[in-house]
Amino acid sequence: MAALLEVDRLCVEFPTRRGVLRALDHVSLSIAAGEVLGVVGESGAGKSLTGAAIIGLLEPPGRIAKGEIRLEGRRIDNLPPSEMRRLRGRRIGAIFQDPLTTLNPLYTIGRQLVETIQTHLPLSDADARARAVSWLEQVGIPGAADRLFSYPHEFSGGMRQRVVIALALCAEPQLVIADEPTTALDVSVQAQIIALLKRLTREHGTSVMLVTHDMGVIAETADRVAVMYAGRVAELGPVASVIQEPAHPYTAGLMASIPALDRRVTRLAQIDGSMPRLNAMPPGCAFHPRCARAVAQCMAEQPGLMAAGRTEAACWVPVKEALHG
Repeated sequence: MAALLEVDRLCVEFPTRRGVLRALDHVSLSIAAGEVLGVVGESGAGKSLTGAAIIGLLEPPGRIAKGEIRLEGRRIDNLPPSEMRRLRGRRIGAIFQDPLTTLNPLYTIGRQLVETIQTHLPLSDADARARAVSWLEQVGIPGAADRLFSYPHEFSGGMRQRVVIALALCAEPQLVIADEPTTALDVSVQAQIIALLKRLTREHGTSVMLVTHDMGVIAETADRVAVMYAGRVAELGPVASVIQEPAHPYTAGLMASIPALDRRVTRLAQIDGSMPRLNAMPPGCAFHPRCARAVAQCMAEQPGLMAAGRTEAACWVPVKEALHG
């Protein structure tokens, strides 16, 4: 299947008074048309930064130092800001963690939806309003025609996030970057939002990059998953393979730390230590100080993604070697 989005050896750097910090280091991944790619990892792993780089919303002084981002084969990382603004919304939508930061508190929901629709599609006021009502109905807002005149503060958190999804999808983009779209919501509402996102993207054939730290959400929603650690992709592969047969020791540690429903344990497994700071990256593999499997090569040489069973892992001593070697 041809890739809709290709991220090729992407490096993002932040200049500081003490030198340049590299926050993303040669990140490569792709998303096919209609595919949901989950991106998972600890806080600070580079998940949200990857999404921000793709949609051209890096916070200064952050900059893309190397690599390319291509949408349908066309480079978009070097577009002028005015052209990137036209692309954002029309071809790439975004759903952020906190709907209150996405929605303007001074404008009605209807005004924000109609403005977004008319920015990207040549529709009259009446047609744009009808489309806005249709999208509010699709995301499950009751009394959609009347709620056009409501302000963001008049909605609950879950309903606000539904409006944000409508806002992201109303111009029918080909790709949606969903950055922790359920983190601020309680568990029952989280499940509703994930089910809604899955249904809408499937119906409209939209590709999704789903950024989260929640493996449960990934298992429920994604087709493939990229596990990130310290600004690099540690493992990449089909969701079932990464969950059931992780090859990278970090992924295996993440999986082991999730409680199982079929057996009773007194203590959950944990990964000792913490992720290195950007200004104190160890040589070689960034995970080696926390890894029980590390060998001399891990401490000297940084691994790239390599075939490891059904997935690809950036590891010199993948877990599968111990199982099958």
